[in-house]
Amino acid sequence: MIKFEVQHRCATSAARTGRLETPHGIIETPAFMPVGTYGSVKGLRGEDLEAIGTQVILSNAYHLWERPGLEVIREVGGLHSFMGWRRPILTDSGGYQVMSLADRRKIDDDGVTFQSPLDGEHRRLTPETVIEIQATLGVDLAMVLDECVASPADREVAARAVERSQRWAERSRPLAENLAGGLLGIVQGSVYPELRSDHARRLVELDFDAYAIGGLAVGESKEQTWEAVEAAIPELPDDRLRYVMGMGYPADLVEAVARGVDLFDCVIPTRHARNGVAFTPEGRITIRHARYAKDPRPLDVDCGCPACARYSRAYLRHLKLRGEMLGGVLMTLHNLWHYLDTMGRIRHAIASGSLAELRAEFARSGAPNGRD
Repeated sequence: MIKFEVQHRCATSAARTGRLETPHGIIETPAFMPVGTYGSVKGLRGEDLEAIGTQVILSNAYHLWERPGLEVIREVGGLHSFMGWRRPILTDSGGYQVMSLADRRKIDDDGVTFQSPLDGEHRRLTPETVIEIQATLGVDLAMVLDECVASPADREVAARAVERSQRWAERSRPLAENLAGGLLGIVQGSVYPELRSDHARRLVELDFDAYAIGGLAVGESKEQTWEAVEAAIPELPDDRLRYVMGMGYPADLVEAVARGVDLFDCVIPTRHARNGVAFTPEGRITIRHARYAKDPRPLDVDCGCPACARYSRAYLRHLKLRGEMLGGVLMTLHNLWHYLDTMGRIRHAIASGSLAELRAEFARSGAPNGRD
């Protein structure tokens, strides 16, 4: 139900541009997905996301299953109808919650039992129910259930998580035909390159529609992140989409693309925006700082986002200090515009043969998270 085609390749790296066809539209890659965990990118309407060029958003199957619940979403015609979003959606399966909610869950070889923080009820996820949930949601890109472990993790712990994730992937793959779109296998292995490459090879034998690399940006060093990516990528099919989950800062995206990655998601641009931090080509701006109290300039004079087109740093600082919702909305629009524009620049650089120059530009800007 999905089709991926490579369009351009970089002569100096593993970067490529591509075109992913999904039931709800085409995604030009490399691409970044804003995070809408509960079916909403905080503060923004679907129209706002479309206006800034969002191609696809990420929601979380576990959290939507918990609330509002599948019955509600089913009755209104699926997640796209429920959200009023006409473009592609990818849903995470709940594998990250295996790690983040470790104090409220019990895991075994059959699945995971979570104790809900909402009502104390116990809810059971298995590889099969995760596929059923995402089939009901009607998403374009669905993820298998996996076991994500935090770093640092002992090799033995990481190896056990790989084995469990592989068995769950084997149980999930035959159910892909029930989905509206494609199913992604997830490579695990923590910071151990040999585990990453071996797991990638075993997943490829199951012939998933696309592949993700999970369990990164969870406490490991940047060097370990790149080692894990570089171990997995060569084992994945060239004709399938490659997605690194939970990454990252703008410079991280450039570097990951150079290593052959096609798709990203991260809460950084939206969470930083709500905390009053903006990303610009010159570095970060922490809008609460007194230096911006009378600053008439936009966040970025060359930015085309709605915030920069109309509002000053002084006004945005005022909104932040007063706790006005509009401040978070405008900062979110700006940060997502910056990320999506960065992806557009990356795609252009690959197609025009200038990615090396763009990588050098980001390296000079103070990677990974800029300066203020």
